[in-house]
Amino acid sequence: MPRLVTISRFLISVAFVLCGAMGASAQDRRQNAPGEFDFYVLSLSWSPSFCEAASERGNNSRGTQAQCGGRPYSFVVHGLWPQYERGFPEYCQRPSPRLARNIMTSMLDLMPAPGLIYNEWDKHGTCSGLGERAYFEAIRKARAAVKIPEEFLQLTEPKTIAPDELETAFIKANPGLSNSAISVTCDSKRLSEVRICLSKDLQFRSCEEIDRRACRRDQVLMPPVRGG
Repeated sequence: MPRLVTISRFLISVAFVLCGAMGASAQDRRQNAPGEFDFYVLSLSWSPSFCEAASERGNNSRGTQAQCGGRPYSFVVHGLWPQYERGFPEYCQRPSPRLARNIMTSMLDLMPAPGLIYNEWDKHGTCSGLGERAYFEAIRKARAAVKIPEEFLQLTEPKTIAPDELETAFIKANPGLSNSAISVTCDSKRLSEVRICLSKDLQFRSCEEIDRRACRRDQVLMPPVRGG
């Protein structure tokens, strides 16, 4: 009897190994293959939260200075990220093709830190299957497809808001956007980002996994736009 138990356990172990290998193989067939993904996430960062957190950490890097200096930013583009239905690709070309400086400077109105733009190209742009110019044009089109609710454009006082209320404001301002296509992220107290899921042709679409990673706090703080 003990021998039968040992054999059974061995067979079960082999089965698990084989299943794991098959699962890995199925995923690896397109893992980090440029252009092989299901949808995009447009990530919009609440700049005042980023700047306040950076100040608390004593982060005075050039990138932080560029974003947190004189100009009062509200929502800025963090990135446009290719996604799988589960998980995501990253760094799909190593080394990545060097991003032309003139393309970087052309994006500073939406993404106000050169280091951020270069990093987004290396980490996410190379997975899009697009050339550098086409990828950043896609970012601009994606951002243009999303209307920021008026009440957040020039926020002059700190605002405490429920994540659901923030989502509702975006849904109201963007016909066709549903609560299954948007999620809010936060740190321990502040709003971090609003993430909106888009198809490859930049139409709103649902994304269950992104929604599952949303902020679970009842309320988040939105620090005011700098200078407010």
